Amino acid sequence: MNNQKQQKPTLSGQRFKTRKRDEKERFDPTQFQDCIIQGLTETGSDLEAVAKFLDASGAKLDYRRYAETLFDILVAGGMLAPGGTLADDMMRTDVCVFAAQEDLETMQAFAQVFNKLIRRYKYLEKGFEDEVKKLLLFLKGFSESERNKLAMLTGILLANGTLNASILNSLYNENLVKEGVSAAFAVKLFKSWINEKDINAVAASLRKVNMDNRLMELFPANKQSVEHFTKYFTDAGLKELSEYVRNQQTIGARKELQKELQEQMSRGDPFKDIIIYVKEEMKKNNISEQTVIGIVWSSVMSTVEWNKKEELVAEQAIKHLKQYSPLLAAFTTQGQSELTLLLKIQEYCYDNIHFMKAFQKIVVLFYKAEVLSEEPILKWYKDAHLAKGKSVFLEQMKKFVEWLKNAEEESESETEEGD
Repeated sequence: MNNQKQQKPTLSGQRFKTRKRDEKERFDPTQFQDCIIQGLTETGSDLEAVAKFLDASGAKLDYRRYAETLFDILVAGGMLAPGGTLADDMMRTDVCVFAAQEDLETMQAFAQVFNKLIRRYKYLEKGFEDEVKKLLLFLKGFSESERNKLAMLTGILLANGTLNASILNSLYNENLVKEGVSAAFAVKLFKSWINEKDINAVAASLRKVNMDNRLMELFPANKQSVEHFTKYFTDAGLKELSEYVRNQQTIGARKELQKELQEQMSRGDPFKDIIIYVKEEMKKNNISEQTVIGIVWSSVMSTVEWNKKEELVAEQAIKHLKQYSPLLAAFTTQGQSELTLLLKIQEYCYDNIHFMKAFQKIVVLFYKAEVLSEEPILKWYKDAHLAKGKSVFLEQMKKFVEWLKNAEEESESETEEGD
């Protein structure tokens, strides 16, 4: 009887053949490049054929691994070295963005090639976004014509959603900004983007990535003014972009003004100092008095905790607003500003139900304090009021308006007798 244990077979050193169809072909970037360039050369300049070739090649070639090489070839005709130059000893193709005609129609056709490729191979989205960010950093290494083509293509791809507006961060690179490359590129980019969509769609995309307030950073610090931006882009034929940035700047300035105003009021700063500050901001940011009176009114009304009882809030409001009348009067020097204030009071009293019965008392107080005059009040009563709470507020104002009309008639007859 054999007591020796039978040896178990081992797998060490044994090799198993794999079927050819199960093998995944491995490529280094150079081999991958050669395959793509050869295929593009065979398709020629027919971009429909190019799209079909790229679609079919994704099943055989490792797009996931060599996404950067693939996009380098499609944009520049070959693999790019750091800085954006093509290596001399590498194969290259003329079937690429940089070798194409410099016009919008051609770039729209190329955009379709990228769209189809990325729709077919969704995993290329991130790689393509990274590629565009890199290309934007390489702008100085490209010719002016190449930059123009890339700008048009990028604008089209932003418009159709293939690219996210966050890629524009690359344009804020210090060297690109300093040498004026970013601003010049942005002109071509925004022209093609707005041509595909409109300024509202562009604005929405910029807002999504918090880029709507950063466009002035396309210029060096000493040129980051609304005036410079407006002139540069208006002269380049982008008036709608200039107006958008001007409006954004004004909105930002208004928010900042309201915030600072509330802080000054809560500190109890003298009205004289507050008025000087507000007037300086108005001049600096080109903010109208009508806009400012609305900001001052809402700031004044937000500095106090209002009583929830209707019978007490009117008395509290009159006391509070009497204190702030000199501040409000400083910004109702025009009839239109007075009318704006009246509409703001009407809106506030309607939106805050405890103030519904206080409207007339507030208006009378402001009349006595010379914040409001009779002409804007009469205009408001006749046809310039809002629909909000209209019947309630007109009824409240009826007797006071009659008194104003009578006072006005008496004043006119006295003037005639004096003549």
